[in-house]
Amino acid sequence: HVQLVESGGGSVQPGGSLRLSCAASGYTYDIYCMGWFRQAPGKEREGVAAIDSYGTITYADSVKGRFTISKDAAKNTLDLQMNSLEPEDAAMYICAAGSTYCSVDTLLRRTSQWGGGTQVTVS
Repeated sequence: HVQLVESGGGSVQPGGSLRLSCAASGYTYDIYCMGWFRQAPGKEREGVAAIDSYGTITYADSVKGRFTISKDAAKNTLDLQMNSLEPEDAAMYICAAGSTYCSVDTLLRRTSQWGGGTQVTVS
């Protein structure tokens, strides 16, 4: 079982930046996929970025060129650097981990451990 705790959310103006971090603890040895998804009020959950244990990274089209996902295996942390934030990026951002390989498109159905989320506001 893996525990995920996010941090780094907050409120920024359009065009601003935030860096989210996810700390994983517990049995992390069989994590093959980690990523971030987001959920805004009235909208469906959306995969934002994913990285698998090979280091393969995928992004949602809506964030390509603006967001960067990175993982520190030694520290068991997953970061999401978000630049050029837009009001449409406002959402609860949730860290996810799973024991099978995934991409941003399969992140939600291939991850079984989710954190509590961190709120991002852009206005």
